[in-house]
Amino acid sequence: MSELIRFGVSMDKNLLDNFDHFIQEHGFHNRSEAIRDLIREKLALEKGVSTHMVIGTVTIVYNHHIRNLTERLTDIQHNYQKNILFSNHIHITHEYCMEVIVVVGEERKLREFTNKIGGQKGVMMALPSFLALELEGIDLKDLEMGDRHHH
Repeated sequence: MSELIRFGVSMDKNLLDNFDHFIQEHGFHNRSEAIRDLIREKLALEKGVSTHMVIGTVTIVYNHHIRNLTERLTDIQHNYQKNILFSNHIHITHEYCMEVIVVVGEERKLREFTNKIGGQKGVMMALPSFLALELEGIDLKDLEMGDRHHH
């Protein structure tokens, strides 16, 4: 058996309360067990990421008052600009913003994009939602990528 390591995790009280509710609803014995299970699930998902072409969205919620966060998010998006069709930004509260980014490309690359955004301090959520084009019989060249205006 591998060595057991203890580490601390800091989080917002409301998030912890919701997590504790999740733990209770799902029958975990404690927080450590739930965290281990969620980490295993995330790692398994990442290992199983395909090279399929996908189209979808990455929805992010973040605190725009965090120093330099908006600039860092913009820099990340510029690095993936060939994959971004468009984005829409709304103000939820005085502090929090939501952005929905419509993306297309290799699933592996778009998950990397999502993880880079989600790893930034001040980002509360980075949630991908993708449709594998090949699995649906859609050829990327069938998408009217150059024609981005509404008909």
